Amino acid sequence: MKAAAVSDYRELARRRLPRFLFDYVDGGAGAEVTLRRNVTDLEAVALRQRVLRDVSSLDLRTELFGCAMAMPIVLAPIGMVGLNARRGEVQAARAAERAGVPFCLSTVSTCSVSEVARGVRQPFWFQLYMIRDRGFMRALLAEAAAHCSVLLFTVDLPVAGSRYRDVRSGLTGAPGFLGSLQRISQALARPRWAWDVGLRGRPHTLGNLTPVMGTRSMLSDYFAWIRGNFDPGVTWKDIEWVRGHWPGPLVVKGILDIEDARTAANCGADGLVVSNHGGRQLDGTPSTAQALPLIAQAVGASLTVLVDGGVRSGLDVVRMLALGAKGVLLGRAWAYALAARGEAGVAHVLELIEAEMRVALSLTGCARARQITGELLVSAARA
Repeated sequence: MKAAAVSDYRELARRRLPRFLFDYVDGGAGAEVTLRRNVTDLEAVALRQRVLRDVSSLDLRTELFGCAMAMPIVLAPIGMVGLNARRGEVQAARAAERAGVPFCLSTVSTCSVSEVARGVRQPFWFQLYMIRDRGFMRALLAEAAAHCSVLLFTVDLPVAGSRYRDVRSGLTGAPGFLGSLQRISQALARPRWAWDVGLRGRPHTLGNLTPVMGTRSMLSDYFAWIRGNFDPGVTWKDIEWVRGHWPGPLVVKGILDIEDARTAANCGADGLVVSNHGGRQLDGTPSTAQALPLIAQAVGASLTVLVDGGVRSGLDVVRMLALGAKGVLLGRAWAYALAARGEAGVAHVLELIEAEMRVALSLTGCARARQITGELLVSAARA
């Protein structure tokens, strides 16, 4: 199957991954209402088609937090995505670096900060979850500061959302021997994955958390460990603590409410990510496409506003920029591609996104990505 769009890579990932891994990446919380809204609300955003404008020289370049980028795209942090391909985070980081866009590593990644750093030449971004052990947190931030340029502090996971697909697939619903047996049977049904990742991709640990979690397999201990060690008592005061141990730009990820956005602007953050965790936390929330315009209007002058959720094409990227974002985080889009074809798949998805952005800019009469505003929206023509 030749992939022409992100949807093709989704199907290729479904064919390659064991069910418990595909459902983990593909699924959302509860009845997946928010997951669907993220996609459908963004698809419903209509752009103005403009003609007879000089679009002979398109420029997708931008800059975020002092970092020059080939296009306003960041590979979003995704937990455990290193199991989608052998040492998957390293492969994705290489593809992002080659494309001239940032890669953001999750706290709960398979590959550690140091392992990813050995695979690339430039600093990358790091996403932080707060756990109870503050001594370990200080050490982790110091390690990240040595290799990473921007910190995304995720604040919308005091507890894990109710993810029914993970229960049904055996990722979380069957502990101990029965759970292991269920996952092994699914892995054996995907022999290419079982050989390349299941056997040759070891160790299957959470690399950044090894000092506190040990070398136990993430598949047996990951969710139980999260429940016991993630800190649900984190408040806005902890932003000050993080700022005290992080020297670079600090971005608060997981903002969906205007009042929270204003608080972020007043607490020393440099940016925020409008995000509902890809529909994986509180089901029934607004989509990010719905929440973004009001948040950008409220705080866009004081913070760099980024967004994720439902982005499946370069056209979607342009839509999000027109709604007020300065940059867009890709999540499932690159995770599917990594599962299907590894580093080459991620590189190809970025090429597809870039090509789709160029078409969208050409047909909206906007020659530069940095000049995208709400004027591109059909609603602006009616105002």
